[in-house]
Amino acid sequence: MAAPGPTSPQRSAGLPPTAWAVLGLLSFPGERTGYELKKWADASLRHFYWSPAISQIYAELRRLEALGYATSRRSGPEEPRTKRSYAITAEGRAALVGWAGGVRDAGPPVLKHPLLLRVWLGHLAAPGHLRALVSEHIAHTRGELKEIHDALARADGQEAWTHPQIALRWSCRRLEAEIELAEAMLADLTELAGPAEPEHAEPEPAMRTDQAEITGPTPPVQLPGQPSGDSPTQG
Repeated sequence: MAAPGPTSPQRSAGLPPTAWAVLGLLSFPGERTGYELKKWADASLRHFYWSPAISQIYAELRRLEALGYATSRRSGPEEPRTKRSYAITAEGRAALVGWAGGVRDAGPPVLKHPLLLRVWLGHLAAPGHLRALVSEHIAHTRGELKEIHDALARADGQEAWTHPQIALRWSCRRLEAEIELAEAMLADLTELAGPAEPEHAEPEPAMRTDQAEITGPTPPVQLPGQPSGDSPTQG
């Protein structure tokens, strides 16, 4: 008699977080291709977790399908391009419910800020270059903030996206705080650089006092028709 296979909790115990993220994307209504899952990840997961590469998504889909957590079907001949769509199975949803509602600590957030690593090494960089990097980061973050606002507008009114909207609103507040922190860091870098050098104006030509002492005072201007030696100030 063959030994019984591993149960669902045993099979899912070693799944990496990326696998759960891909399975979570499949938990929403409808079937999705790997490309569509990548677009969904870029529009939601990227703002608070990360967006796996398309190769990672397909690798996890094959793993999930082998575990019986996902199923796939190829498009029919009526489709202009052959594609494979994936859907979550009942067993996969049960495993995802157990993982999402588990009592195990989710773990601390991991912060890797490449810009702050550059600032930390600021003693090796030109001050103006650092300030330019921070300014670019602020502009980029404002662009990401707009993307989240657009995603929230698309999800508005869709019941299936109630909880993703909460995560996106958190991401919105995080980016607003990121902009505020970056602007404060830019002010710190500007203060560290000191005041800007004032522009020097051309110096006025110095008056030659020695020449004035030799020639004496300038004689009064003689008006036309005025007798020589008369002055408007003489009585």
